This record gives sequence, C-alpha cells and structure tokens, in this order.
Amino acid sequence: MDLGQTIKSIRKQKGLKQNQFAALCDITQAYLSQIENNLKEPNLSTLKVISNNLETPLPILFFLSLDNKDVKPEKAEAFKMIAPSVKSLVNQFFVAQ
Repeated sequence: MDLGQTIKSIRKQKGLKQNQFAALCDITQAYLSQIENNLKEPNLSTLKVISNNLETPLPILFFLSLDNKDVKPEKAEAFKMIAPSVKSLVNQFFVAQ
C-alpha cells in the first residue's frame, strides 16, 4: 500500500503546494512530507483531516493506495489486469476536478 504517494498525487492534482496543504490540515510541512514519502504513518484522525481536505473519501484513498503486495497471490494476476482501469474510473469520480 502506497498511501503517501496517493496523498501526494491527489494533492498535486488539486494544485496544492505541500506547505499550503499542510496548513489546511493543521500539520507541519515536515510531517506531511514524511507521510507522503511513507516515512510516517498518520493516525486515523489525521487521515480523516487529510481526506476531507483532499475532498476524497478515506476508503477511496485506501483503495487508490492498493498495490499487488496487498492482494492474495491467487488474485494478483486479476488485480494487475483490472486495477489500472478501476483506479482510473474511481479517480475520475472522486479525485479529478
């Protein structure tokens, strides 16, 4: 799961600079940077603030963060085939401006 990269990608799609977004979330830019680089795992309340400010439901953030390592080996091939299309569709509905 690459939650940090997902947060960073959506933040950038929304046209927000890291310092702006950190201020919106009432966290430091250093902490946001650590989250986006997967060096820190934010608690659930911080994740809720981040998802609210990204205007993206928290379950959608989690879904967009999934990768092959998060899927059972017997389902990995199917996930690999459908994930790009499904993620693109979800992104259009919940993330794109």
